[in-house]
Amino acid sequence: MTSTSHHETLLTEARLSAPPAARLVKYHDLPGLEREKKQFQEFVAVDMAHTTMLVEEGIISAGVGRAILQQLLGIRRMEPADFPTDVRKGSFLLQIESYLFAAIGEDVGGQMHTGRSRIDQGATVRRLYKRNRMLDVMDQLNGLQDAIAQQARRHARTIMPGYTHLQHAQPWVFGHYLLSFSSRLHDSFERLAQAYGRVNRNPLGSVGLAGTSWPLNRMRTTALLGFDGLVENSKLGREAYYAAEAIGALAFVMADLNDLATDLHLWSSTEFGLVESDDSYCGTSSIFPQKKNPAGLETIKKAAGSAVTWLATALATFRAEGTGDQAMRELPLIDEALATTEGMLDLFTGVIETLIVHDDRMAKSLSGSWCTASNLADLIVRERGLSFRQVHHIVARVVRNCIALGIAPADLTSTLLDEAALETAGLELNLGDETVRDALDPRRFVETRVTDGSVGPLQVARLLAHAQSERVADRRWVEEARARLARAQSELNEAVGRLVTVAETV
Repeated sequence: MTSTSHHETLLTEARLSAPPAARLVKYHDLPGLEREKKQFQEFVAVDMAHTTMLVEEGIISAGVGRAILQQLLGIRRMEPADFPTDVRKGSFLLQIESYLFAAIGEDVGGQMHTGRSRIDQGATVRRLYKRNRMLDVMDQLNGLQDAIAQQARRHARTIMPGYTHLQHAQPWVFGHYLLSFSSRLHDSFERLAQAYGRVNRNPLGSVGLAGTSWPLNRMRTTALLGFDGLVENSKLGREAYYAAEAIGALAFVMADLNDLATDLHLWSSTEFGLVESDDSYCGTSSIFPQKKNPAGLETIKKAAGSAVTWLATALATFRAEGTGDQAMRELPLIDEALATTEGMLDLFTGVIETLIVHDDRMAKSLSGSWCTASNLADLIVRERGLSFRQVHHIVARVVRNCIALGIAPADLTSTLLDEAALETAGLELNLGDETVRDALDPRRFVETRVTDGSVGPLQVARLLAHAQSERVADRRWVEEARARLARAQSELNEAVGRLVTVAETV
């Protein structure tokens, strides 16, 4: 805690007859100030843009603007931890004001707050901070996509059982499975991009509720801060439904991660043994010497559990406020959601990059599996012109009969198939042993899939190419967004530089 030698009237002293209670400071003021200090650079950027606009519009003098901007430039060069704060003075806006008052006087430093409220100033800071953090998350999402693509390409022809209800359904391809998550994560990226567009709107100048009589140039601060547009209605300057939308998009990402982690966790069990986490992403047991626990996957699943409640919690928070008391619409939960999602994307990238795939075990698990039965059914429909429902009964019966007799799919004969056909449909098929066994071959099954998006080799290759184009587009989107922000930062720096230089020469 710091103190100043000059007397400074605290914001609360002018209206309240008692200082904040120690409990209020502990549970409200301090947590809020610590949260705001994480947005240090965004606070300074908003102050610089607003001051620049005030000077350019002739609302404050060039000399006053120069004095303020020089101090703000000095603050920007500080490390956040080195900036002096005193919790008694209030929010971070007031901490910066106090610093200015001590350096250049309240009569000069106080003019920075002309034409704005803590409400629209704070809302602007939060939008800046959250858009930057959203881009960080999107970068990590793209990194995971790269890792998934590398594994998918490596296993574009690695056949495995496909499961529904945890039972063998059809032969599958591990690369095709991974590409399904590539598609889901791309959808999640698009949700984040759409949410970003609503986050990146400028509320500065909406003031507390109804705007201001000062002739502010809101489009100028929009350009200087890199916003895509305005929050048009001044009443909405303080609302934070955009944060709930962003949280919803983040929750979708966590749902994607949960499903992928759950599958890999299950498939890494001894009973399945299809994949294995690298030792560097595992833990062990204090009592069971043989244990290799997939700690990375478990960490991701645990984090995804809380994500289920993020959006509901956000909406519940807003629901208690109506539309008349929106100053509380800060929604600190989004900071947790952003940090958790970014961290789990990073962790999962490492897990996927080092994932051990037991392709021999995957192929072996298809031995003795009846998961190609649907292919045999399709063959009968084509060759004998029966309806699929008739054929479904025939094939289901032959599978039942063979399981009862202990006969493996590779040993199924045309005679056995005809017996099942007679039992269910009263006819014989006479397909021949070679035709029947070829229809039940898992690799042949995969090779004959031709529909768009299927597991056939040509389709997997097409999906790989499509995923690559989506990743290129997603990376370009983030690069262009960051480039726009960099251009805005340069424009702000140049505008501040001109004002400081011009004022110095006057």
